[in-house]
Amino acid sequence: MTYIKTVPYAEATGRLKQLYDRVKGPDDNVDNIMMAHSLRPHTMDGHMAIYKYVLHHSANTVPKWFLEAIGVLVSHLNACAYCVEHHFAGMKRLLGDDLRANNMRRALVSGEFDTAFDESQAAALDYARWLTRDPSAIGPKHIDALREAGFDDGQILEINQVAAYFSYANRTVLGLGVNTDGDVLGLSPNNSDDPDDWSHR
Repeated sequence: MTYIKTVPYAEATGRLKQLYDRVKGPDDNVDNIMMAHSLRPHTMDGHMAIYKYVLHHSANTVPKWFLEAIGVLVSHLNACAYCVEHHFAGMKRLLGDDLRANNMRRALVSGEFDTAFDESQAAALDYARWLTRDPSAIGPKHIDALREAGFDDGQILEINQVAAYFSYANRTVLGLGVNTDGDVLGLSPNNSDDPDDWSHR
């Protein structure tokens, strides 16, 4: 499951058990990326808070399926198969169109975004690619390109935060050897109206 020890749900107590109960899915399943934090529950608390707020918050105006697509792209660029599979499954579920989702995945992997995404979405994906591969190269022209593509500054912040979050998550996964064994792919905290509801379903 990971390169370090983890505490399974059945053995959790105290604050860890409280957090597991907040994030668990069906049959008390806890995603391995969250279980990787079990020896320091406070880091799980922080991870889930930023994940929920940047990707699953009702104040976001960029469509959630597209935020998931950004996550798939960043995770692919970072060679994080765990996050690619989890968030592609989530994107596909939100789209409700397997053919379209599969075409988008091919575009994300190839980098030919305009084959499956519209012009504005392709611009956002290009920004996420720059931010992941060469963040120090980002300058005003990249932000201007997003504005010209139709995004307001709040939406640019959303795109930035999702791309940045996934690089953090990818490094958590890759650095600790987290795999998908026992995970249920595609679950997420879907109650965007309640930022304190972390349950996965």
